[in-house]
Amino acid sequence: MLYLLLYPLHTEFAALNVFRYLSFRLIYAAITAFLIAFVLAPPLIRRLQAIKMGQHIREDGPSSHLSKEGTPTMGGILILFAVVLSTVLWADITNQYVWLALGAMLGYGVIGFLDDYRKFTGSKSKGLTAWQKIVAQGLLALAIGLFFYSLPGFSTKLSVPFFKNFMPDLGLLYIPFAVLVIVGSSNAVNLTDGLDGLAVGPIMIASLAYTIVAYVVGNKIVSDYLLIPHIEGAGELAVFTAAIFGASLGFLWFNTYPASVFMGDVGSLPLGAALGTVAVVSKHELLLLLVGGVFVIEAISVIFQVASFKSRGKRIFLMAPIHHHFEMKGWEEPKVVVRLWIIAILLALLSLSTLKLR
Repeated sequence: MLYLLLYPLHTEFAALNVFRYLSFRLIYAAITAFLIAFVLAPPLIRRLQAIKMGQHIREDGPSSHLSKEGTPTMGGILILFAVVLSTVLWADITNQYVWLALGAMLGYGVIGFLDDYRKFTGSKSKGLTAWQKIVAQGLLALAIGLFFYSLPGFSTKLSVPFFKNFMPDLGLLYIPFAVLVIVGSSNAVNLTDGLDGLAVGPIMIASLAYTIVAYVVGNKIVSDYLLIPHIEGAGELAVFTAAIFGASLGFLWFNTYPASVFMGDVGSLPLGAALGTVAVVSKHELLLLLVGGVFVIEAISVIFQVASFKSRGKRIFLMAPIHHHFEMKGWEEPKVVVRLWIIAILLALLSLSTLKLR
């Protein structure tokens, strides 16, 4: 919005010329989102405490988690608000990809909000059923996939990390593939959100990585140099992902161990969907497997655990997702979190190297 309002005045006020630079706007989008989250978090936490929106702790989990009972949750509302406001302020709001990403995030935010809210309507409420969530997520992702497929000139080819000329064309199958990317990313982040700061850290790292990816694919000179498909207008998503980074950083101040607030499904589901949507728009869908490697590991650990128990009656891990396995082995919670952050950083660096190493 500031871009549309102020940049046209640059002929009379030369200083306003900075608004045409994407790098300037994405930096200030991150700063703005951080400040919004940081300033509004304390009153939100007090409000959540007042209305008794406290986390219920499962009794079969690590005993160290029992002290978390009653910690305010649904703090993800703050992240969403900060991201939306900052993005609208600093991005080109005539860009269709910006609104698509915001719409996907808010749509999944509604699903997460309903799930969280139902958990507090009764002491034994479990929230939405698994099928209710999957169907709602799938329908929303299907709408996004159909929108992409209908865009003139939108490519259904996949960019494969480390390969320059291998770009398989999925054709109509790209629609269910996009659904899988968005729904899978959303739920993988949700499964990771089990320790203080565990999910929000890799979200920050992944959002930074995709800020660079979006900037590159949206810049014809850079994308041509790197032999990466150029997507006109996709660069504006760098403002969106930078806002996610800033909002997550502000939230982390209060979510770090011992957490004063949890993001809840209203935070984890939409943030995962946002990353998936950006991956689809930027045509770097498979790169998400590396960028979000921690989320992938967490999700796979649950899948393997369930499959093993149902087929053999035995568990592979002491507890799933895998971060609880490490806790059960005696690792302190902060150690688990920081080590998974380190893995996330290394995977993000490896992912960015694929932009050149192909």
